[in-house]
Amino acid sequence: MNTTLSILFQFAFLYPIVMSFFWMSGGLYYYFRRERHQRPRTEPPPMDSFPTASILIPCHNEADNVDETIGAALAQRYPDFEVIAINDGSSDDTADKLNRLAALHPRLRVVHLDRNMGKANALRMGALAARSEYLVCIDGDALLDEYATHWMVWHLTSGPRVGAVTGNPRIRNRSTLLGRLQVGEFSSIIGMIKRAQRVYGRIFTVSGVISAFRRTALHRIGYWADDMVTEDIDISWRLQMDHWDIRYEPNALCFILMPETLKGLWRQRLRWAQGGVEVLFRHCSDLFAWRKRRMWGVLVEYLFSVAWAYTMLFIIVLWALGKFVPMPDGLFVRTILPSWHGMVLALVCMLQFASSIIIDRRYETGVGRNYFWMIWYPMAYWLLSLFTTVVAVPKTLMKRRGKRATWVSPDRGIR
Repeated sequence: MNTTLSILFQFAFLYPIVMSFFWMSGGLYYYFRRERHQRPRTEPPPMDSFPTASILIPCHNEADNVDETIGAALAQRYPDFEVIAINDGSSDDTADKLNRLAALHPRLRVVHLDRNMGKANALRMGALAARSEYLVCIDGDALLDEYATHWMVWHLTSGPRVGAVTGNPRIRNRSTLLGRLQVGEFSSIIGMIKRAQRVYGRIFTVSGVISAFRRTALHRIGYWADDMVTEDIDISWRLQMDHWDIRYEPNALCFILMPETLKGLWRQRLRWAQGGVEVLFRHCSDLFAWRKRRMWGVLVEYLFSVAWAYTMLFIIVLWALGKFVPMPDGLFVRTILPSWHGMVLALVCMLQFASSIIIDRRYETGVGRNYFWMIWYPMAYWLLSLFTTVVAVPKTLMKRRGKRATWVSPDRGIR
């Protein structure tokens, strides 16, 4: 095997392991430094005053979920808040249900938009209608924990440069193997990544399903972009490029529905991957300024993930070609099936999940029951990341510029 191919193989093997240790070390440091002796979730920190908070809930065809979602939002243990539901051109009876709920609950206001203009536009309309400087944003199928608003507003009021806070989404549908895998993924991967990124400098993205913003910060950067398929990644980069701080608050829980079919999971993760590539193309050139150097770590990490995906694709193509045509010794790939290095990766991933159990046991009981299923995680997560990234790059390049990103009803799992 020639030197170049050997280097590619080493990169393909070492990258997931290095990133796992990167996430584990940062996540555990965050836990022992900030979470270990923190007050319980049900006892949020005291505040000198309680400014009004506005909970924004963009909805599109959420008739099946809106009663639960609005009910959880109205049950917040925070003295002064309002709930604004934005009906973004729903074609079902979402509008009627929201109107009935608004007649029953004085804290709830409803904004009706006449056609599907996308989540970013709905959030912007909600922000303009809000009475508060502090905006808590959740999805139309999410159940907000009763203490979440208090934890997030506490962060926003703790410093003038805090522009956003990202919460801790938890999976509530776990009836299939895919559902159980995602329980482990959100604790051992997504939560761990956010802790590590918070320790090392900047956060790649807030969780679109639960996040809070300072309206002044949003106004400075022009609110959410309506031509990005993932408005949460774009808003995170633009806030941090404008030198606003984004914090992670694991006590701000939100219970969400996730896809439990392969088709639904593929569509969701492809959208996430495309959103990352879109943000990279749009903002990469703006990050070379020295004043924006704190974003370089996020940029380099993402560039390495894209490079890894295409490296793996190159190796797979060489292996497939070797099955049909004679290949030079320097380009012949005998097998792509995991051998000893696959076992090493699996062990590292299991260690990562074990670390996440230590951290997450204070937020959710019974996470360890999914430990067995995480043996499938290395194949499921990394292969999905590989193929969605490979597809997302050309899809983004071929996307018509300026096209509005409208709602597409997602797979909410088998309930």
